[in-house]
This record gives sequence, structure tokens and C-alpha cells, in this order.
Amino acid sequence: MNIMIAEELMQSLGKMPAQERVKFFALVGQQAFRDENVSHEEVFGHLADDDFTVAEAAEYLEVSMATFRRFVRDGKLAAHAEVGRNQLFAVADLKAFKRQRKAVKG
Repeated sequence: MNIMIAEELMQSLGKMPAQERVKFFALVGQQAFRDENVSHEEVFGHLADDDFTVAEAAEYLEVSMATFRRFVRDGKLAAHAEVGRNQLFAVADLKAFKRQRKAVKG
């Protein structure tokens, strides 16, 4: 059995005609989301104990990098860890902050 690695798959997809790529991704989407009763935990549960970089955290919160950095500067969020000059933010903290912001917005 010949197993294709991700890089090989991407190269093969790049060689496909555009219409076939559209069909392929439509099929993948249909298969991946067949069950409409998928919980948040089933989709994102593996991230519960992860840390996000500043860019990932800003994207998760759906804010610009400047806004995210203001949250940190103003003490609304704090880095969970630092690696060199990079700050890492706990997913659990970001999730709680996002819920809090949604509650305030109504």
C-alpha cells in the first residue's frame, strides 16, 4: 500500500484542474461535517491545554494585533509563558476572555 504524505498530496492537488479541486474540497467538506451534532469539544478539544502565539491569539479573539497588544498592555490578558521574546497565551484564558467580551457586547 502506497501512503501519500501531506506534502505530496498538496503537490498533487496543485496539479489538478481547478474544477476538480473544487469537487475534491466539496467532498472533503461533506465527509468531514456529515454529523451536524459535532460538539465544540470534539472539534477543538485537543487545543484545551495548548498555548497560542500573539498572532494566533489575536486571530482566535477576532481582533487586530494592535488591539490584542492593547489588551495585554492594559492588563486584560497576560502571557502564560515566554519563549525568548515570544509570548504564549493559554487557550483556556483566551476562551474565558472571549466569553466575557461576548457577554459584555450582548
